[in-house]
Amino acid sequence: MKPPHWALALSEAPRALLEFSSLALFRKTLISTLPRGDGHAVMVLPGFMGDDPYNQSLISFFNELGYVATGWEMGRNLGPRSIKPEDMKHKISRLASSGSGQVSLVGHSLGGIYAREIARLEPDIVRQVITLGSPFGEGRQNGSHAGRLYRKLNPENTQEPDEVPTEEQLSTAPPVPTSSIYTKADGIVNWRTAIQNNDHSQTQNIEVIGSHCGLTLNPVVWYLLANLLLEKKGNWQRFQSPAFNCH
Repeated sequence: MKPPHWALALSEAPRALLEFSSLALFRKTLISTLPRGDGHAVMVLPGFMGDDPYNQSLISFFNELGYVATGWEMGRNLGPRSIKPEDMKHKISRLASSGSGQVSLVGHSLGGIYAREIARLEPDIVRQVITLGSPFGEGRQNGSHAGRLYRKLNPENTQEPDEVPTEEQLSTAPPVPTSSIYTKADGIVNWRTAIQNNDHSQTQNIEVIGSHCGLTLNPVVWYLLANLLLEKKGNWQRFQSPAFNCH
């Protein structure tokens, strides 16, 4: 699996800026026209090298729609060794208790991989998982331009934690409704690694036009998120629209 073409990688910043500019134009319209939430809890998990301030606009959007939304409150995402699974489980449980007893997880890039693994550990309290450009599929190690920096910050050692999942385990969807939003114009990760293989009946992939870094600031993604979060765990249905490639 090869990483995206360098032309896509080099154009990431200007394309993300374009998405942010579009969001500034459509934000008020989205807030006023999109369906209101049911008050359940939502956690947004940042991508590699990202943090809560980067996602604050999306978190605020969820709160304005009526959800109890928050970031992951663990600083900058430097990789798996910078977090403790038990801490994440505690935060998820605490957040779920502040809403309806369940929490939806929205994860950007590496944050989406965390979200899928948390849902695997806590399927009873995770309502659904929505990933944004998350490279959980097979071939992810060689299919990303961020891989070199990631490996530098997370060097191999002989004391690898036993709970680290294998590549095959990462690519298998958790036992909860799971949606993957991806873009074929992704300049950071190979978009094929962000595709689910329909491991169970409550999985789906939705293609959008955009950059990898701008997925959390993309007004089309916000439209999708507002609609996907309406789905309830016991009555989940795939998103269907002639305007999107959904599979």
